[in-house]
Amino acid sequence: MQVPVRNMAGDQVGTIELPPDIFEVEVNTGLMHQAYVRQMANARLGTHKTKTRGEVNRTKAKWYRQKGTGRARHGSRTAPIFVGGGVAHGPQPRDYTKHMPRKMRRQALRCALSALAADDQIVVVDSLSLDSPKTRVMREALNRLVGDQSALLLLADRNEVVERSVRNLPNARYLRAMYLNVRDLLSHDKVIIPKDALEVIRGFLGTAAEGQEE
Repeated sequence: MQVPVRNMAGDQVGTIELPPDIFEVEVNTGLMHQAYVRQMANARLGTHKTKTRGEVNRTKAKWYRQKGTGRARHGSRTAPIFVGGGVAHGPQPRDYTKHMPRKMRRQALRCALSALAADDQIVVVDSLSLDSPKTRVMREALNRLVGDQSALLLLADRNEVVERSVRNLPNARYLRAMYLNVRDLLSHDKVIIPKDALEVIRGFLGTAAEGQEE
């Protein structure tokens, strides 16, 4: 798949061939959904907690005598039916971690990138470079590249100047290419990929890298 390569001024400076084994695979929406659910589940802390009737700090004495009052039989005030009592079957701390084989996770990334490429949501740039952190300059560059759409900028490595320039933009986010994930890919209108970040993606998602791991 041939796509144009643009500079930060928005001008086309060439073309590049996207790796077909990454950007032209058959899109498996079920696999992408499984990877998304796993990522969101693994982000949960699982620290929710309600007190049972045995944990509520109230008197354990019988409320009133068993017979002779004309009222229903009751014991402790910590019963779940009373205000201030315990919670029946409430949430308890638990681990939400879901596991997914690495080959499936990486195939889900290929599917997401292929879906974005098919919808013309991939923007390749020759480089992302600024002399100093300037939010205004980065905003103008993004407006020329993607207009008013939200954008995910992939970086090959740590780039403090670009990161600080993007940090305060409401419709843009940066991400290291090695930390690519389905949630971030699918939550933005455009994905901006510099050439060096594209090489990083090729390094761990390409078929050659897959063969070396086997």
